[in-house]
Amino acid sequence: MEWRSAGLSWADGGRAGLVWERGDVSPLVVGRRVGFRALGRRECVGARGNPCPVGAVVPGRGTQARCADCARLDRAHSVAADTLADDPRTYRVYLAWFGAGMVKVGLTREERGPARLLEQGAVAFAWLGRGPLMAARRAEELLRVALGVPDRISYARKRAVRAGLPGQDERRRELERMHGFALALDGWPESLERMPLGEQGVVDHGEAFGLARLAGVGGFAVTELVDGGVVLGDLVAVAGPDVCLDDGGRLIVLDSRLLRGWRLEGAGDAERTTVPVREVPLVQGGLF
Repeated sequence: MEWRSAGLSWADGGRAGLVWERGDVSPLVVGRRVGFRALGRRECVGARGNPCPVGAVVPGRGTQARCADCARLDRAHSVAADTLADDPRTYRVYLAWFGAGMVKVGLTREERGPARLLEQGAVAFAWLGRGPLMAARRAEELLRVALGVPDRISYARKRAVRAGLPGQDERRRELERMHGFALALDGWPESLERMPLGEQGVVDHGEAFGLARLAGVGGFAVTELVDGGVVLGDLVAVAGPDVCLDDGGRLIVLDSRLLRGWRLEGAGDAERTTVPVREVPLVQGGLF
């Protein structure tokens, strides 16, 4: 049976799963065997729930899986492009921690809970405020400037620091300090409710990601899928979009965003991963 990938989701109560275009979800369970073979060519996934009108072929190494026209259409109706000023939904502003001194400010729809933070690989986070979209956007800019933090961090940088992460207490203290400074700032939009740390406090994803299982292990990152190529191994950890597999003692790291647009089938009698990979060197004694 053939399946077409829709990527990875953290929406199911903070549990990771591979999503398929027809709506099925395959839970990712540590220790379970994961294997599939790519078929044919990688096609554009379209935009806003609509298929690509020309079925364009897209590069295997890209993470967006959209042709130029569909990418423009998708962005034209996104929160990031500030084209949804009349969106009536409630948004939350957050601080996300990825490594020592690596914090960003961002926003997400309240109904999504922590899913956005899990998707982008935030090791820890704290809520700052909640309210209408444009008020949240103004607060995001205020905090970005006042705290001296970006609103975007490349995934390559996030991966690069995972080996040398400080302990949970240290990352909690860094976020608590920045959170207190942020809430004390003047200039917050009146319609945005500030959110004290309260009972939830700083949320840490180290255990959910399984980061401890990656320490001190070298690996190989999948660079792209190819027709007939196999990805195979026992699940070790899932961190953000990364699926980490033990392939006979060799750690294979697959950015699940590379799956979108491919037709996949079971790995059959394949014995190991055959798609192109690049070695990921050990940095400070751990992966990445």
